Amino acid sequence: MARQTASDPGFGVYVHWPFCLSKCPYCDFNSHVRSQPVDERRFVDAIGAELEHRASLTKGRTVRSVFFGGGTPSLMQARSVSTILNTIAKHWQVAPDVEITLEANPSSVEAARFRDYRAAGVNRVSIGVQSFDDAALKALGRLHNAAEASNAIDVAAQVFERYSFDLIYARPNQTVKAWEAELKTALSRVREHISLYQLTIEPDTMFERLRNAGKLAIPDSDLGRAFWDVTQELTALQSLPAYEVSNHARRGSESRHNLIYWRYGEYAGVGPGAHGRIITPRGRRAQSTERHPEMWLTVVEADGQALIEDELLTNEEQGDEFLLMGLRLTEGIEPARFEAVAGRRLDPGRVASLIADGMVEMMPTGRLRVSAEGFPVLDAVVADLAA
Repeated sequence: MARQTASDPGFGVYVHWPFCLSKCPYCDFNSHVRSQPVDERRFVDAIGAELEHRASLTKGRTVRSVFFGGGTPSLMQARSVSTILNTIAKHWQVAPDVEITLEANPSSVEAARFRDYRAAGVNRVSIGVQSFDDAALKALGRLHNAAEASNAIDVAAQVFERYSFDLIYARPNQTVKAWEAELKTALSRVREHISLYQLTIEPDTMFERLRNAGKLAIPDSDLGRAFWDVTQELTALQSLPAYEVSNHARRGSESRHNLIYWRYGEYAGVGPGAHGRIITPRGRRAQSTERHPEMWLTVVEADGQALIEDELLTNEEQGDEFLLMGLRLTEGIEPARFEAVAGRRLDPGRVASLIADGMVEMMPTGRLRVSAEGFPVLDAVVADLAA
């Protein structure tokens, strides 16, 4: 079977389930709360129609990864997940070792569904724990508590060989010492993978409005760096080094789906607000769908798909995306692949300047990667290289 590599990232399918029980104040994802039950069967049928459409544009691909994201895909019935996976298998060849991930919230009701999801074909779950502190969970707008989070991890460990969970740090009023204790607790529960996100204030979120009103204090850059440093130190001690800015894994246990993104592979996105990048005879295309769930449903039922963006990317746009994604990885990028994608070389002067400043480094293999000092200011490094 073909092995996923940096030079051959492979092809994946992303399925977006946009519904949540509540909207978290820090979240800028395409998630929606509904007071009435969702007509799940209609949405699953519409996802099937979009899968058929994307398959018509990507014939001959082998699916190496499927990712159910959201929203809260663990609100879906297991039979809906099974139907979607069967539809994917109908339209594409599926790799024997395909990774099938489903995001889950750790309420006790959803954790009880894990065995049904496993029977449906899911072989990896990613659990949105966010914190093991009840007060912090309440401040983050989460509906679960720390005990439910621990229980969900226990169930995942029993049912799935592969699982991950997320935490958010550098939260309002959090101290580095408190984060160190919380992270040590979390790392004792990790089997192979953990995602650790430093809180960022996203546009059009409740947290942004609170911050702008002076009601939300977040760590400054110096304190943020202290949080970052202790995170890298503790994860390295547990043989869970960062393979991407916010993701840590034991060797060989990285998220294969996310590697498709970061290695600038090809993926089809279906569902409300889903994004995709596919390669056609004319070139690489950026795709995205209607974000509003009910509008998306109406359009798909009428037209078989609900793309609102389907644009051919220029070489310059591809080069920028390649850098933005690839430099997030500790493995870095192949300059020759950048040249093939962007139609130009990286500026030798800019590369030399960033190396001299200790922000990037050239590896013996010829790959270029951001250094440990450069990662905390990654956006600035990428912008400099892309200019």
